[in-house]
Amino acid sequence: MIYHRRTVLGFGAAAGLLALPGCSSLPGLSLTEAIKRLLTLSSQNAFAELLQPNGFFDSQVARLSVPDSIGGSRVTSIATALLRSGPMQERLLKQVNRAAEKGAELAAPIVAETIRNMSIADAAAIINGGPRAATSLLQGQLGNTLVDQMLPGVGSGLKLFDNEIINLVLSQVTNVDLGSISRDVSSKANDAIYRSIGAQEESIRANPRATNDPLLIAVLGVGKAF
Repeated sequence: MIYHRRTVLGFGAAAGLLALPGCSSLPGLSLTEAIKRLLTLSSQNAFAELLQPNGFFDSQVARLSVPDSIGGSRVTSIATALLRSGPMQERLLKQVNRAAEKGAELAAPIVAETIRNMSIADAAAIINGGPRAATSLLQGQLGNTLVDQMLPGVGSGLKLFDNEIINLVLSQVTNVDLGSISRDVSSKANDAIYRSIGAQEESIRANPRATNDPLLIAVLGVGKAF
């Protein structure tokens, strides 16, 4: 079932981990199963977009800002003008958003596994909750897990795409290193992932028929309450 806007190429193992099981029959309405399908589809679509080249950078929902430690108050006066210049900020912005992609590659299977094994105390409340209620449940169960897990990918991503700019920044900024920048970017990527999943959930709830999933259509149909 395809719900995202762009054709996804090279999604690899993460797509397999996030693939939805088929639903050829609907013997009964399982609200817990419906929530898991809703989250699986929402996360599948979100990661499919985020893991495209420039997926974070091109997204109105997920684009990361440049960390405060880069070009902020802790740089020398000479470096400030350079780091805050338009061309330099553009390079930095692309750099941190490309690094977020590397972190998201590590986050995708963790999200999929969490959804498969998550406990849902009050499924009806989630179904009848706000447009992003299931995403909030997922975020609550994961906590800061993704931040820590994404750090290695983000760190390598910061050095991979535009090493010249990172070296320049680190040579000018005091009391900050690649590790602190990586954690800042990982934290921002963490928030962006949940925003993206939430946006997909909201879209699915608004038009469940587009999923072609009988369970989601039945449970999320207009006026359906349990």
